[in-house]
Amino acid sequence: MRYVNAHEVLPKELLEQIQQYVQGDLIYIPKPEKKRIQWGSLTGERQRLQERNAHIKQLYQQGESLQTLAENYHLSVETIKKIVYKKCV
Repeated sequence: MRYVNAHEVLPKELLEQIQQYVQGDLIYIPKPEKKRIQWGSLTGERQRLQERNAHIKQLYQQGESLQTLAENYHLSVETIKKIVYKKCV
């Protein structure tokens, strides 16, 4: 996220309207929903976690205990429970 001076990018009329609500403060203007990129999609981390979680579910279904999975993956038992009990959408 970068800082942009509103005087440099907004039309005078729009800036005056915004100043009726906010003056001298920083304001965050989010991207439109269609332009948002999901966390981890550019780095591949999202895919890596999905594959890890699928492997954890598979091991659990094959009889591996929650405690063993937690130790092997360096996660808490509660996190392992969230992974193995989460329903696929």
